[in-house]
Order: sequence, then C-alpha cells, then structure tokens
Amino acid sequence: MEDIAPTSAQQFDDRSRLKAIIEHAIDGIITIDSKGTIETVNPAACRIFGYTPEELIGHNVNLLMPEPDHSLHDTYIANYHRTGIGRIIGKGREVLGKKKDGTVFPFMLSISEVRLHDKQIFTGVVHDITELKKTEAALRESERKINAIIQTAVDGIITIDKRGMIEMVNPAAARLFGYAAHELVGQKINLLMPEPDRSLHDNYMYHYHETGEQRIIGIGREVSGLKKDGTIFPIYLSISEVQLDDRTVYTGFIHDITQQKISEERLRRYAAELERSNRELQDFAYVSSHDLQEPLRKIQAFGDRLKTKEYDKLSEQGKDYVDRMLNAAARMQHLINDLLTFSRVTTKSKPFVKVNLDHILNEVLSDLEVTIEQSGAQIERSPLPQIEAEPTQMRQLFQNLVSNALKFHKEGEKPRVRIFARRLQPQAHLKATPGDELVEIHVEDEGIGFDEKYLDRIFNIFQRLEGQKYAGSGVGLAICRKIAVRHGGDITARSRPGAGAQFIVRLAVKHPEEQNM
Repeated sequence: MEDIAPTSAQQFDDRSRLKAIIEHAIDGIITIDSKGTIETVNPAACRIFGYTPEELIGHNVNLLMPEPDHSLHDTYIANYHRTGIGRIIGKGREVLGKKKDGTVFPFMLSISEVRLHDKQIFTGVVHDITELKKTEAALRESERKINAIIQTAVDGIITIDKRGMIEMVNPAAARLFGYAAHELVGQKINLLMPEPDRSLHDNYMYHYHETGEQRIIGIGREVSGLKKDGTIFPIYLSISEVQLDDRTVYTGFIHDITQQKISEERLRRYAAELERSNRELQDFAYVSSHDLQEPLRKIQAFGDRLKTKEYDKLSEQGKDYVDRMLNAAARMQHLINDLLTFSRVTTKSKPFVKVNLDHILNEVLSDLEVTIEQSGAQIERSPLPQIEAEPTQMRQLFQNLVSNALKFHKEGEKPRVRIFARRLQPQAHLKATPGDELVEIHVEDEGIGFDEKYLDRIFNIFQRLEGQKYAGSGVGLAICRKIAVRHGGDITARSRPGAGAQFIVRLAVKHPEEQNM
C-alpha cells in the first residue's frame, strides 16, 4: 500500500487547531531559541507579565526574570548545552517571574525541548500561582494562630483517635495532669482516668461507635481526672468529634473546677450555718419576747395601780417617776410586739392566696384614719394590682410604709403621700423565677427625707436615723424588707434630706411560697 501524504488542507486545519489552542490557553506559553531569545508568546503569557508581544519577541527571556536568575540565565543555557543536565527542562519547578512593572511573582514553570530539522527550541509553560501562594500563606497564618491559641490556652486540650490513643496534648493539659507532653502522646487516654472509667473507657468508645449514643461527645459534663501522682480531681470535660478526610478524631477541652468545687462547698456550709444561725436568732427573738411579756405586764399593772390609787399621795417627783415608768413600759411593749412580728414573718408565715392590694390599702388607711385627719394629710393613690401573697403581711407592709410617710413630715406642713404601682419584668438579682412578672409598689412623701448614704442602714433591725425625736422601735423597715424578700422581691428607697422619700417595693405577681425559709 502506498502512504497517503496529508493534504495541504489537512495541514492547514491542524495548524489552525494548534494555534487556537495556544491562543486561548489559560497558562502562558513562550518559545525561545537555543540562545534564549524569545520567538513566540501567547496572549496569556503577555497578560501574566504585562507586556505586548512586540515588547517580548526578539528579546532575551531573562527580561522576565528577577535577580539573580536575570544575570545567570545565559550561564544556565550554556551549561545545559555543554553537559546536557537541565535544572528545569523536562522537570518543572516553582520559580519567580518579573512583570513589566517590576512586580516579582511566583509561578510554576515547565520546559520542554524540541529539536526541529535545523534548530533547537525550548517551550516554557507558565502557570501563575500568586493566588495559590496567598492562599497557602493565609492557611499557614491560620495554622500558626490556631497553634498559638492551643499552646497558650488556659484550659487543657487533648486530641485522640478512634482507638483512644493520644495524638496531641497542649501545655495546659500536660501541667494539669502533671505529665510532660511526650509522656502522654501515644498513650491511651484512660491513663488520665480513675476507676471505674479507666477500665470501662474502651467499652464507652465501642458503644458510641456502634450506637452513636453520646455520653459526653457534643454535650459536656463534670467528670474526674487522675494526675500522675495519683490525685483525683474534678474537671469539666467537653468533647468535639472531627471528621477528617480519612479518619475521625476527638478533641477534649478540659477545665479544672477544683477551686470552684471548694468554693461551692464553702458556700454550702456557709449557707447551712447562716440558716441555722437565723433559725436560732428567730427562735431566740420569739422566746425572749414571750418571756419579757410577763414581767412587763406586772410593771404596767403595778404602775397603773400607783397612778389610779396612790398618784395623789405622791410628790411631784414621784408622779414624774410613775409617768416615765409607764411611758417606758409602753415603749417596751411596742418594741416586743415589733420584735415578735419580725420573727414571725418567716417562722409563723401562712400560705399565699390571691390578694387585692387595693383592698389591703383601704383597710390600712381606715386604721390610720384618725392620724390622717389630725395631721391633715393628703393621700393620692392609683389602682393597685392583685398578686399572690399573705394578706396579713401585706397589711404590715403598707401599715409601716404609710405610717412612716405620715410620721416624718416637715414641721408646719401637712403630710402628702402618693401611692401607686407599675409592672416590670423580673430582674436577675431578685428571687422571682424567670418568666414571673414583678410589680413595683411606690410610697412617696414630701417629708424630711434622709441621706442615701444611710440607705442600707435603714432596713436593718433597730436602726433609726432620727433618734428619739420621732417615736418608733427601728424594726418597721426591717419587717418590710423581710416581707418583700419572702414575696419574691426586695425593697429600696430614694431620698435627699429635706426633699422627701420614695420607698420602692418589688413583689412577684405569682411566686410560690418557700416553706423551708
């Protein structure tokens, strides 16, 4: 058979196809002769280096190289012609290129050697890897940051594989368990667990892999750890599962809660001791008040007899003694009654019921009717809400607050008292449970006021700012605070000397009674 030579049309078609491929290639393609002179460049190469074809063709290819390759390139070609050993030819490697504007950038260069009938040419394929290098640099920076975070973290971080073998330990974890990092890497994680977890950990892992049921992974819980010296200590452990390309690893975050547990135990003991002390004080106040009643009644009874039967026979000084004795006995009786009331706020409390505060206030104002009329007081009031409370204690609360507002008025002025309420959301510092609505009761007056630096003092038992000028035992506001706290709230005040006072009581609208206070 005769060989059929390609037709001119076929050759033209092949050349056109090859030219189209080169012209539209994404990578740059440059051909040089044996001396390094550029013969052809495709559009991609021109775009990459920032030149036009006319600016490149006929020039030495070292035009596209930074130092030292720019000066050494002719030597590279001469060595290759002499020895046949190429540095890039037939291999490909990462090198640096130089754009027309002087920018140096990285690219992958692969060079092939082609021998035509009469000459030798080299074809270089240029792949710009600038963005790839930026991505790699960003990835390295991210890895450095992550590694710095892990290495300097306060909490321990440990990574294990599916078999429970430790792969990574940060310095905090090593210190926490008393090991050097190299003593842990490659060991089973149950080395850091006391019994029974130490023996059962493999079963835990197997159970999770078989069922997917999580005990700690993705949840976090309090567990016990085992130090190198045998010390068992409490930790909070949270574990995350990470699926890599070919395997699964688990990372444990370990927070030592030893001091937290010590503090919790101290707080528990302190609370128990405080509760016991309060109970004893309440019992003492209650018993002492009862024990004081009998001798006080005798003092009052004999004093009354002296005043009714023997008063005219006494000297003026004797009469003064009797009057002062009876006044002191009356004040003592009032103090004992207040002390009993204070002790009964929690010890003799009753269940909460629906209470209409408007009705309670009506009763209190009715009881104070004589005082209001004698003082010419003006009472301004707005509607009050209905809440769950103990009615008797609500009466005590309003009785004390309104009485104080009437009592501490300015000389020569008539008392003015304003009473109103507003609803608000529960505050984190109050006893009301989240979601319970709170109500604020405001009792305002225009009286003598007080300096707010004494704010904490006025709610303590037996604390009085005005001495003997105004009658009282110094127990009323302490009772108000106990009542407010028992009803899921608190009490505070705002005032300035000579500018009146505003007492603010916060109460839970719905708050279950705490029977064990």
